[in-house]
Amino acid sequence: MTKNDLRKQLRAKRREHVAALPDSMRTLVFMRPPAPLMEMIPDDATIGLYHAGSSEAPTAAYARYFFEQGHEISLPHFSAMNTRMQFRRFVDPHDESDLETGPFGIKQPTNATEEMVPDVLFVPLVGFTETGGRLGQGGGHYDRWLAAHPGTTTIGLAWDCQLVDTLPTEPHDIPLGAVVTPTRMYGPFA
Repeated sequence: MTKNDLRKQLRAKRREHVAALPDSMRTLVFMRPPAPLMEMIPDDATIGLYHAGSSEAPTAAYARYFFEQGHEISLPHFSAMNTRMQFRRFVDPHDESDLETGPFGIKQPTNATEEMVPDVLFVPLVGFTETGGRLGQGGGHYDRWLAAHPGTTTIGLAWDCQLVDTLPTEPHDIPLGAVVTPTRMYGPFA
């Protein structure tokens, strides 16, 4: 199965899973990082998150949590569809007043905000393995950014239904340091 075929299959599975969740459950999951995950995050770390789409694992509560713990927060930013991904400061995780819709239709910080380099990066994913393999959206933005910033701690957020036994990999695919789902944490991986 190709990566694109697997993405289609896993996206459909993820949409069905999220649609079947009661609204109350969607707001309760991913409220606070689990204690073992916090051991991976230095007290002064800049945290990179993503603004979740409708069926992606939500990040809003994590943004508020880390912000309230005194961490600087950043989100992906694209000046245009054909530009490299940057991370820019996210200063209002409670009301998101400092976000605008970017070229991919995703909320992102404005051009006026400061560019940052996260120490810990929570990444979106379509699928993952229990050893830290990640199938991303297909654009390669995160793999390119991580290749340019080695040493960044990477953590995937996912629904349990996104776990697969194996993934097709390529040399540029960068594995995750850990994965958190509503029921467990995988990793940390070496």
